[in-house]
Amino acid sequence: MQGSANLNLMIKAARRAAKSLVKDFREVENLQVSAKGPGDFVSKADQEAERIIKEELMGGRPTYGWLGEETGETEGQDPTRRWIVDPLDGTTNFLHGMPHWAISIALEHKGEIVSGVVYDAAKDELFWAEKGAGAWMNDRRLRVSGRRHMHEAVFATGVPFGVKKTMPAMLGDLARLMPACAGMRRWGAASLDLAYVAAGRYDGYWERELKPWDIAAGLVLVKEAGGMLSAIRADEDILSKGSIICGNEALFEPFRKIIRNE
Repeated sequence: MQGSANLNLMIKAARRAAKSLVKDFREVENLQVSAKGPGDFVSKADQEAERIIKEELMGGRPTYGWLGEETGETEGQDPTRRWIVDPLDGTTNFLHGMPHWAISIALEHKGEIVSGVVYDAAKDELFWAEKGAGAWMNDRRLRVSGRRHMHEAVFATGVPFGVKKTMPAMLGDLARLMPACAGMRRWGAASLDLAYVAAGRYDGYWERELKPWDIAAGLVLVKEAGGMLSAIRADEDILSKGSIICGNEALFEPFRKIIRNE
């Protein structure tokens, strides 16, 4: 595996944090958990994972900025570069003993995500990409799916939980999309949804009101795997607004039209 020094640092941080998370996952029933809200939990596991990642990344690049789910934002001496980190995407899956969660690390340079790592430690699948260098899973080059017909396609999303205001829009999306496709999946980890689009496992993905750390690494994965992306509303920025539609080139336009209800 060859990559830039920054990418190698990101992979090292992800693998080190994964050792801690895998240990805790094996003993998940003993974790001390505090509730942040309905269906949204924080555990000592993800706090420790973020500490490890921050130690590695900021130790290697102390002038870069930082945005982490658990520790928030810190401006760096270098205003052009920022780490964007979710130490445990799919926390609810993790806490329920379901092996579908990931570490997500991205590097932003001048407002663009240029490197991304999504590590599914439970399955030992390391997804990574750099601008201009392609997208990979472990040592295998990734390409988005080659399906060309909506009735063959499987899409992914995140169904709102609790009292989120996006539920009516999501129900409308499903009512329009389900009759036109082969199926929809909701697996509860946005970073892996994007990685699966890059790997051709899903034909497309959409969701609203995500956080930058949910999707930053996945954006460069999909781009480098030949996928297409846009916000749900044409006038929105994907990363700042957290709304996204992505898929392969053949299905992107019909998929986007259904989600936008055009």
